Amino acid sequence: MSHCKYIEMENRCELCVYRSDAAKTLDEKDQELLSCNHLTVSFKKGDNVIKQGHYSSNVIYLRKGLAKIHTQGPYREQIIKLVKAPHYLGLPTTFGDKINQYSVSVVEDSEVCFIDMGTFQKLLGSNSRFSNEIILRLCRDELDSYRKCANRTQKQTRGNMADVLLEFADYFYESDVFDLPVSRDEIGNLIDTSRESVSRILTEFANDGIIRINGKKIEILNKKLLSLIRENG
Repeated sequence: MSHCKYIEMENRCELCVYRSDAAKTLDEKDQELLSCNHLTVSFKKGDNVIKQGHYSSNVIYLRKGLAKIHTQGPYREQIIKLVKAPHYLGLPTTFGDKINQYSVSVVEDSEVCFIDMGTFQKLLGSNSRFSNEIILRLCRDELDSYRKCANRTQKQTRGNMADVLLEFADYFYESDVFDLPVSRDEIGNLIDTSRESVSRILTEFANDGIIRINGKKIEILNKKLLSLIRENG
């Protein structure tokens, strides 16, 4: 993307309420450079943002919405995790072997910024605060992945289900009332169990007065007990 002299107000990165901690470290000149060299695209629920096996040519930033990272294994597709905006997507692949090693799909209507690769690399090389924030983000993501892998491998299904519900409430939606953004099949895939087990445990939680279910809407009624189930696995 070439340098531009005029930038629409809605495309100015310094005015974006969704900008990353890394972008907040940039000075006026670098903010303008970033503004000139990105494209914001809206995606509908279910759309693919990154496709496994395709060439990676841009840095991708989820600025609004929720997405799932998933990969095709030897026998079936595996959901790795859900990510909430604001979040950079695919950085390990972008700066690794250039071929996407996993897919990313949005699970609710979302907005994504496609950032010119050369521009992003220039900012990494010229701004130590910017590159430090990117490294910190990558480290936090990796440690979070290790923690979730250990927890979901060693916990029983009820503990994993409680973990998912509390993550939706406390992190993704910051509310004890929310609509499940993914299907019960996808939840089962995420925690390595069947759709039937997910439905059974949700029904048990509802019968025990821990949650209330109305279609896809979940209301957590007894958060303390749900937290105990998560902790005890």
